Amino acid sequence: MIDTVGSFSLGHRSVKRLGYGAMQLAGPGVVGPPKDRAEAIAVLREAVAQGVNHIDTSDYYGPHVTNQILREALHPYPEDLVIVTKLGAKRGEDASWLPALTPGDLERGVHDNLRHLGLEVLEVVNLRLMGRVHGPAEGSLAEALQVLLALQRQGLIRHLGLSNVTATQVAEARAMTEIVCVQNHYNLVHRADDALIDELAKSGIAYTPFFPLGGFTPLQSEVLSQVAGELGVTAMQVALAWLLQRAPNILLIPGTASRAHLRENLAAAELTLPASVLARLNAIGAAA
Repeated sequence: MIDTVGSFSLGHRSVKRLGYGAMQLAGPGVVGPPKDRAEAIAVLREAVAQGVNHIDTSDYYGPHVTNQILREALHPYPEDLVIVTKLGAKRGEDASWLPALTPGDLERGVHDNLRHLGLEVLEVVNLRLMGRVHGPAEGSLAEALQVLLALQRQGLIRHLGLSNVTATQVAEARAMTEIVCVQNHYNLVHRADDALIDELAKSGIAYTPFFPLGGFTPLQSEVLSQVAGELGVTAMQVALAWLLQRAPNILLIPGTASRAHLRENLAAAELTLPASVLARLNAIGAAA
């Protein structure tokens, strides 16, 4: 079913535009093991069986939990599966999200991901800047990116991407090396990256939004809910379909720990929003 929205390049590979994000496979607050490990494994296996070939993860989810579950569920991995991971953060003892951008942090992060995923090389590594934790802040990324470039030269990383970054930081990174994807906060209402998405599309660079439903006010949620009700689908399906129609370089990684919810998310690929609906949904972001 997810073939209907096509594929896009991610490095030298081509992935289907509707993928899967593994963060929710960890326990509450993305800490510790899941409540139902067997279901978590079943979700991953069904995602791949349904054609998903792009999975987003990080070794600081859990920590280590999601990567260990990924390995248990899918290793040896299908030849067409692209696993994208992130470096640049760690979890505090109080479950806070802390920067981990020193050379030692980044080197350990690469080796932790390799070990827990059971890989010899990481296909794509996103340098995740902490900025305002879930929002970007200006500042040079050159020092951290140089560390990842050295690890890439060692053959431990195949491609590099960025996460939680500004357009200025994207330009800085692209002047240093090839960047194959950008992962930022973007959805119907949070539209700060509109221009960046269009610029990246022209360059053939993938854009992966996180928080695809986050940040709605009650009024904006009401518009989304009304559209979903009229179409006989869920609000999440509408939000995902809108993103897929927003730009051809957008890759989606909705996460879930439920097979039923996974099926709902994947069904969004079959939903085409008419122009009149798109206009109503676009107005949500315009009013924000």
